[in-house]
Amino acid sequence: MNEDKVTLQIDQGIALITLNDPGALNALSPAMTLAIKRALRQAQAKARAVVLTGAGRGFCSGANLAAVGDKSVAAGSDPYDPSHWHETAFNPMVHAIQQLSIPIVTAVNGVAAGGGCALALMGDLIVASDSAYFLQAFTRIGLVPDCGSSYLLPRLIGKARAAEMMLLADKLPARQAYEWGLINRCTSDADLMGTAMDLARRLAQGPASIGLTRRLIWEGLESGWSEQIANEVAYQIRAKATADAAEGPRAFLEKRPAAFTGR
Repeated sequence: MNEDKVTLQIDQGIALITLNDPGALNALSPAMTLAIKRALRQAQAKARAVVLTGAGRGFCSGANLAAVGDKSVAAGSDPYDPSHWHETAFNPMVHAIQQLSIPIVTAVNGVAAGGGCALALMGDLIVASDSAYFLQAFTRIGLVPDCGSSYLLPRLIGKARAAEMMLLADKLPARQAYEWGLINRCTSDADLMGTAMDLARRLAQGPASIGLTRRLIWEGLESGWSEQIANEVAYQIRAKATADAAEGPRAFLEKRPAAFTGR
């Protein structure tokens, strides 16, 4: 697949989605968000894990301001209205990632700024190269965080550090992001994709319960104690009904590696 400036490759159960507008540091236009959603739908239908990365020297520099006026999203609405972009492009994109039934690894190279920072943090597992950095750039241009940034950051690193990122709009280098617990791995630039693909391979070889577990994690971000333990029971019932839940104990008793199929 090659949908304009987003590419999709599927191999051995792993879908590699690449933002492919390196000249603009993979800045997000409405058309690109639609292409990302299309790629995610195909990945969910044909793969068992996703890796999302950016081509060239940046992951994603945020909204493509040069694309203001793009009418590709919703005919008849005002393309210059910021709420139009959020309601028809950016928010549906991050909702699509949050609702995935398979896990996603983000491989962050270079800049991840603004909405691109939020996109990077949507990964279930986040890998960044030494040269990468995260930037909540909104106050630099008189705007506020969006694409779920104000939801994710306080939950990932606490109010104090989230406020520092969002209010001061300073660059957060990948190594510091790792020390803060914002990301899962920090690698050399050369090892970034290898590390991300290795993690995705482990996820793709896992049982169907991996997808259910990611949904449980997301629901746990906003559920109370009683609601969440009830969610665990509901998801456990769904997991128990899968073929993989029978294969796991059988493989254990037969002293062999489990051959999970994702079903």
